Amino acid sequence: MESRSRKAEAPGSGPRVLVVGGGIAGLGAAQRLSRHPAFSHLRVLEATARAGGRIRSESSFGGVVEVGAHWIHGPSQGNPVFQLAAEFGLLGKKELSEENQLIETGGHVGLPSVTYTSSGGSVSPELVAEMAGLFYGLIDQTRDFLHATENPVPSVGEFLKKRIHQRMACWTEDEKTKKLKLAILNSLFNLECCVSGTHSMDLVALAPFGEYTVLPGLDCTFAGGYQGLTSRMMASLPEDVMVFNKPVKTVHWNGSFQEASAPGETFPVLVECEDGDCFPAHHVVVTVPLGFLKEHLDSFFEPPLPSEKAEATRKIGFGTNNKIFLEFEEPFWQPDCQYIQLVWEDTSPLEDATLKLQDAWFKKLIGFLVLPAFKSAHVLCGFIAGLESEFMETLSDEDVLLSLTQVLRRVTGNPQLPAPRSVLRSRWHSAPYTRGSYSYVAVGSSGDDIDLLAQPLPADGKEAQPQVLFAGEATHRTFYSTTHGALLSGWREADRLIALQDPHAQQPGPRL
Repeated sequence: MESRSRKAEAPGSGPRVLVVGGGIAGLGAAQRLSRHPAFSHLRVLEATARAGGRIRSESSFGGVVEVGAHWIHGPSQGNPVFQLAAEFGLLGKKELSEENQLIETGGHVGLPSVTYTSSGGSVSPELVAEMAGLFYGLIDQTRDFLHATENPVPSVGEFLKKRIHQRMACWTEDEKTKKLKLAILNSLFNLECCVSGTHSMDLVALAPFGEYTVLPGLDCTFAGGYQGLTSRMMASLPEDVMVFNKPVKTVHWNGSFQEASAPGETFPVLVECEDGDCFPAHHVVVTVPLGFLKEHLDSFFEPPLPSEKAEATRKIGFGTNNKIFLEFEEPFWQPDCQYIQLVWEDTSPLEDATLKLQDAWFKKLIGFLVLPAFKSAHVLCGFIAGLESEFMETLSDEDVLLSLTQVLRRVTGNPQLPAPRSVLRSRWHSAPYTRGSYSYVAVGSSGDDIDLLAQPLPADGKEAQPQVLFAGEATHRTFYSTTHGALLSGWREADRLIALQDPHAQQPGPRL
């Protein structure tokens, strides 16, 4: 080890680079840098005991479940996560088929197999399809405001509600059916909150909403778990690059730091860890989640971030979307059932909910995906976003199990429905180094703020060497909230550093 560090500090050994965070953005940056001869002095400081960040697969129920990222969104040639997964042999024939890669979903979730209501009935598939057609048609219309000089309302939620209100004038059904239509639409609003990682679509800015880019391809999953991808990436790094259980406290930049083992050499950055360890470096790539950055904005950088960059960090949205897995001995659903939708008949997107969180948190649950059957278990995966999702994290497993058993007995109209055997859930808001799920462009912010967040420090002109660089899903203007956005952002910052060493270097892989 000693001889290695001496060699790394020898003249001409290249810059010292530290990557903060071992999620897919950090791993992507490290992998790219480690393949270049100039970057032999490289470390990834990961706060937890595992790599992968918000990609987290767990062995449970006799199989593997995704506690974090679930799908490859848009698995096609332009998606680097899909390409890497294919390269590593992690995908099946169907996922790799050309047919799958060409399907255009528009980013919309497929229709449910069955829709249960809170009074214990089910809704006709025709009515559900009609409301989904209306809702997604309006979502597609939001793209019209991307380059508009003026916007009718600030948020996606207000736009949708205004248009729905107008459409209602043409509804000819009885009052009961009209109320049911609004309740179905409310469930679709909740689903869109899960997709956008927000508490309410009223928080999501209308004008930039269309900037998010959907790639072609039918969203697919990893049979062996998403973490297989990040594990392979980590395995390809040189030994000793990953340092675990090393939370960073402060990134000191624009300084002149020295180290006893490298007399005469000064470093512009010093990364101070929670345990007191300090690492001097020439460049630091910060890939921590935006939720963590928001919470520690006042202490994580010394000197603090320039006001414009700090403001962008505050303004961009970052919300919570959690999963609740329920394990059953026997399925109560049909064999071909893939997605169970829940509709609460007393809800409407045009009215604000009046109930307290503790009494009605479960009404934000959109329903359940039916996971492929495990050897001896049948598992449903529920999705829930926003403040209700964050409240759910504070409850005990027993409370969640009890509430959802009551919900399922109520909607199926079967008071004898056996309770689930067990529950497993994600808690992304409580996770200290994450503090939520993923970013969205909030009212009051724009794509320019994402670009501002991605700008290296110092920001004074082209001459200055970048000391602190930024990657992660929240720094990608058109693919924010995705694993492919995160991976591309890591590559982007690695390429920025490689270009400093080697201005004529041509980088492999998809370009930004």
